[in-house]
Amino acid sequence: MNTAGATPFRLGLTGGIGSGKSTVAQRLAQRGATVIDADAISRSLTAAGGAALPAIARMFGDDLIDAAGALNRARMRELVFADSTARQRLEGILHPMIADRTRQQHEAAIAAGGKLVVHDIPLLVESGRWRRELDGVLVVDCRENTQIERVMTRNQLSADAVQAIITAQASRAQRLAAADWVLYNDEGMTIEALNAFTDQIAAWFGL
Repeated sequence: MNTAGATPFRLGLTGGIGSGKSTVAQRLAQRGATVIDADAISRSLTAAGGAALPAIARMFGDDLIDAAGALNRARMRELVFADSTARQRLEGILHPMIADRTRQQHEAAIAAGGKLVVHDIPLLVESGRWRRELDGVLVVDCRENTQIERVMTRNQLSADAVQAIITAQASRAQRLAAADWVLYNDEGMTIEALNAFTDQIAAWFGL
């Protein structure tokens, strides 16, 4: 058992859309890992009453806040598409806040004596900054065709729409190059088998 105050292993978890990354994160959490979800933190910061909204309104205008008091995501997507600097300005607001929340959750895991902190980061490779803050990276991998089939079924999107999302992310080769471990979750892998492999990973860290 890790003692309170000891430093848990910092595992980065990433994978392309439809890879099964979220399923792996959920299983690791069930086994006792602390999962810090960067996307969930971002969503909380931009939900109604979120801490990032005043700065977003100052930077982009009140029309970026919807009637419910949350970020108008559709309007922001339009703005990012039309203005090449908008994404960087938005990230300039969100990233320091996400980093602060991440640090708070990590410190809580240390205080609780956690052995493994999983940083669930969809854009780990794209960000360029996360790798140096982690002890290792686990990539959940599958073929692009498998990604397309899964996301079409799950999200009711066209093949072209899914392909556009995949193209906007790091390539499969780039993710694999950043990996210390790879969990291959392709056609034929059942949820039971995926959970069993994830349990083996958890066991490596004493969970």
